[in-house]
Amino acid sequence: MQGQTCGGGQVQWTETLASGLLEVAPDAIVVCDGDGGIVFANGAARAMFGADNLVGASVNVLVPPAVPPMIDRVRAYLGATHPDKRQGQPLKAVRRDGTPFSAEVTLSVVEGHIFAVLHDLSGHTGADRARSLLASIVQSSHDAIVSTDLDGLVLSWNPGAERLYGYTAGEMLGRSKDQIIPPSRRADEAEIRAIVAAGGRVDPYRTLRQRADGTVFTVSMLVSPLAAPDGRTIGVTSTTRDISERERAEAQMQAVIDAGPDALIGVDESNRVALVNSQAERLFGYPRYDLLDMPVRRLLPDGARADGWSGPAARHRDGTLVPVDITRSVLRTDEGVISLAGIRDVTERIAARAEQERLRAEADRQMDEVRLQRTQRLESLGQLAGGVAHDFNNLLAVILNYAEFIVEDGAGTPFAEDAKQILRAGQRGSDLTHQLLAFARREVIRPVPLDVNRVITEVEQMLTRSIGEHIALSTALSERLPSVVADPGQLEQVLVNLAVNARDAMPEGGRLTIDTGTVTVDDEHSMTRDGFKPGLYVRLRVSDTGTGMPRDVQDKAFEPFFTTKPSGAGTGLGLATVYGIVVQAGGTVRLYSEPGLGTTVTILLPASDAKPLTTGATTCPDLPAATGQTVLVAEDEEALREVTTRILGRGGYTVLAASDGADALQVAAAHDGPIDLLLSDVVMPGMLGRVLAERLQHARPDTRVLFMSGYAQPVLTSNGILDPGVHLVEKPFTGADLLAAVAEQLTA
Repeated sequence: MQGQTCGGGQVQWTETLASGLLEVAPDAIVVCDGDGGIVFANGAARAMFGADNLVGASVNVLVPPAVPPMIDRVRAYLGATHPDKRQGQPLKAVRRDGTPFSAEVTLSVVEGHIFAVLHDLSGHTGADRARSLLASIVQSSHDAIVSTDLDGLVLSWNPGAERLYGYTAGEMLGRSKDQIIPPSRRADEAEIRAIVAAGGRVDPYRTLRQRADGTVFTVSMLVSPLAAPDGRTIGVTSTTRDISERERAEAQMQAVIDAGPDALIGVDESNRVALVNSQAERLFGYPRYDLLDMPVRRLLPDGARADGWSGPAARHRDGTLVPVDITRSVLRTDEGVISLAGIRDVTERIAARAEQERLRAEADRQMDEVRLQRTQRLESLGQLAGGVAHDFNNLLAVILNYAEFIVEDGAGTPFAEDAKQILRAGQRGSDLTHQLLAFARREVIRPVPLDVNRVITEVEQMLTRSIGEHIALSTALSERLPSVVADPGQLEQVLVNLAVNARDAMPEGGRLTIDTGTVTVDDEHSMTRDGFKPGLYVRLRVSDTGTGMPRDVQDKAFEPFFTTKPSGAGTGLGLATVYGIVVQAGGTVRLYSEPGLGTTVTILLPASDAKPLTTGATTCPDLPAATGQTVLVAEDEEALREVTTRILGRGGYTVLAASDGADALQVAAAHDGPIDLLLSDVVMPGMLGRVLAERLQHARPDTRVLFMSGYAQPVLTSNGILDPGVHLVEKPFTGADLLAAVAEQLTA
């Protein structure tokens, strides 16, 4: 009896010692029973979770509400077979105050209880932080990422796996992976686990998987070993992607190319055959399995010529050369670039082909003549527009400014009121010349930050008049739209061109809708495959309920000179101009149309953080008054030279006048004092303003330059924007415009 008492005391003392040791252990230790109730939590665990007492609580309090309940995971774990200890398991945990953190758990099962040793990773650096980051990447991956132990029991199951297979993480953790593997492929899976356990390498491969609803589908698998902290391989991680749609697409593509009348082969980047159709088998005399991976030069030898044919030749299996016609194109795939060759046997049709080539050449020649004539007409129109704008703007500048003199000097008299009418008429003439230059693409482009909604609102009334009363115009403008950087006049021109096109497509009436919004183009967006940069874009969409376009018309809609209207009824430049303006602004245009239903043109322009230009933003700041600075005016139009001299004189400047470039250089050479500014016409006989500026600044480096012109093409870059450092005041200008430009240039 005494020995029993001593033995019982020894057991009790041992249990007390063990409990005390667990309590003071530096690692957090939590023990739970089979129902998920916490039966022990040491001091480190209470400190980690910020709780005074965890015993008696459910293990669900250890994890955020958004993750699968821990009770289900505990029951699943206890119901499966596991090694004695499972290390390095990730856990998303939450403190009592709601703060989430990442932990790493080592699990053991003892007499129906789970012993969990937890390490808080939230304050760790180096490898722990990298591990936490890797866990976040796995959770956010679109692919199914699953890890198992070497017996095939699921250790981790990311959201991508939930979406792909239809099972939640709670349903799969601790269970066999065979649940998602068709019975016919389970032996293969076991073999792969054995290879990985032995340190072997498994290349990416295709296999079958099974969803929760029983559907079997094709996947692409990438397998890698799962290593413990000590470097031992403790399991397998697989990354899976559904490629069943891709396989169906490949099968459909193969069926399509097999139905083609000509031989078709695809050549990979190593110049070996990667794709063939049934016609290629007949042309070359080889079965499909022999053609695949064959060097293409064996089938299409360089320099080979068949009798009576100057074109390429294909080599048949028996060695004979077959005259062929080859059409080439490029196909970009996930595996790389495939060069496609469509090969037509022309043995019995050489004569017909020769006639066809003759007819085609004749048709091409006629089309080239038509294009050349149209191009020449447009160029002639551009030259005419430039000439008319230059001379007409000179006249308008004289008319506008002398009328302004009358308004200023005769304020309150009937003459001033008459002069105001002259000013209004002159301004309309000025608007007309700018429209002419814009149509001929000889207008100066000045990109600024714009509010697209404001531009639409300002042009809406004009669009309503342009499309007529039989068409209803409606707008749906998104609030808080970011700005875009574009030329406001050109953006208005885009809207007008699209509205006019829509009007012509609705001769019996209909509805025109303009709406705006934003589109985010990320790396996965289909447009990035066309070289479009990812980012935030402002969307401008114009839709009509008109006649629509067939596919062949849609394919050519943005080509210059292409039009479906009768000859003489349209230039075919409307949509081409829209495309050029949008692309020049860094955007893109997409067109969708259905015959009989209407057309939608979608424009994407890069969003900008710049504050959009408003009406008040265009107001020039107060500039210092003239203090007698000397301005050399070079203008070949006498009347405009006189009015310019008068404006500058009234503004307090000392003015030297010259009739052309050579005269200006002589006047400058004879002047002893400084010349603060050269105000030169761009286009003058004998010497362009640019040349004059270069020569004058060579002799007088301190002289600043300001150009004036109604036709600024000689000082523009190829994209229509002023060359760097070039300053221009456009004709016809008012006295206030000119004085402001001169003062700004002198004080810049």
